[in-house]
Amino acid sequence: MQTRFTPTQLADPVVRETDAILRKCVHCGFCTATCPTFVLRGDELDSPRGRIYLIKEMYERGGPPPPALVKHLDRCLSCLSCMTTCPSGVDYMHLVDAARHRIERHPELRPVGERLLRRLLAWVMSSRSRFRWALRAAQLTAPFRGLLPARLRAMAALAPAHLPEPSPALRPQMFAAEGARVARVALLTGCVQAVIDREIIESTVRLLTRHGVEVVVAAQAECCGALSHHMGQVESAKAKAKAIIDAWWRETREGGGEGLDAVVVNTSGCGSMIKDYGHLFRDDEPLLAHRAQAIAGLALDVTELIERVGLKPATTPTGQRVAYHSACSLQHGQRLRTLPQALLRSAGFEVREAAEGHLCCGSAGTYNLLQPELSGRLKARKVANLEATEPEMIAAGNIGCLVQIGSGTDIPLVHTVQLLDWATGGPKPGGLGR
Repeated sequence: MQTRFTPTQLADPVVRETDAILRKCVHCGFCTATCPTFVLRGDELDSPRGRIYLIKEMYERGGPPPPALVKHLDRCLSCLSCMTTCPSGVDYMHLVDAARHRIERHPELRPVGERLLRRLLAWVMSSRSRFRWALRAAQLTAPFRGLLPARLRAMAALAPAHLPEPSPALRPQMFAAEGARVARVALLTGCVQAVIDREIIESTVRLLTRHGVEVVVAAQAECCGALSHHMGQVESAKAKAKAIIDAWWRETREGGGEGLDAVVVNTSGCGSMIKDYGHLFRDDEPLLAHRAQAIAGLALDVTELIERVGLKPATTPTGQRVAYHSACSLQHGQRLRTLPQALLRSAGFEVREAAEGHLCCGSAGTYNLLQPELSGRLKARKVANLEATEPEMIAAGNIGCLVQIGSGTDIPLVHTVQLLDWATGGPKPGGLGR
């Protein structure tokens, strides 16, 4: 793609990086076939190629972002399916992230209610205590939910009917490895997942320790900053990320701790964020940039670590039909397209993969709250494809996907790690019944 930036514009490091990304785009249009919003709407501006043109025009012209860019970028799920498809290696993720940050610096572009909602979501969902209270409030709306405005009704509908008590595994502590220790890792406990489903972290700890992994839950390592970052609130995201980096750094040998072989993440959206910390802090002071890059280099999805240490043979009779949903942040963001399925098969499960597996389920962080109509259409499409495989259960590696898909089907939803834990000696996942 030809660009027309002036030397003055290119002196800005953001514009310089944008220029390098834009010049890789060859207008081929392969991305349109795999873009969920283009598949639904058929509008070129709701495709990656169309958004790239809008971003290019914004930077070349200068000044505040145009309303058209705000509208069409807000409709983007950041599923990154386009990056998997792109033959030219266009870094759409960082291009969109920078554009969203620029939009966020111009609050006048959105109505007051929209601005307040976005700030509220980032504030509430990034804190376990605040999110728990918000879900309890949403439960109280059940008797009159039909009277709520469409967006609030969609938000309240995603609230679970029952909230589990906080897991003891969330407290700062160390879980010893069973038998000979083969690795020492820090585990992200997270924010949203920790409130909605305590079984996931407990299954993760059991699975890892059973495989000889010592697990450290560090103090002040809660929210990775992904939710804020994807809404363009970069300063808030970096503050949360820095807190986690500092907490885990103290566990590394360089930071004075016993050392870490990995940072394990069982929420793939968070994993994509943490693996990108080096880029997020690339222009910060050298010490922080170094630590961010080091932590990013340690980050692994839980399935990556299990593959590394070797999955133990199954001790529980399996063979159940499992429809596997590959979260966008796992298959496109982290490029882990076949590993979770391979682990499930090696544990004895019959894994069935649905049609259109590359398309997003419509969760995408806060997308299902901010764009309920498009999100609902994507959910219905995803659920229909998964149900067509006639599974006994559906597995995924991201809490957002589990909640989104679970709100549209009666088939039990489980995290991949729960099935691996069950197969190798852990309890049967609660969602499957006792």
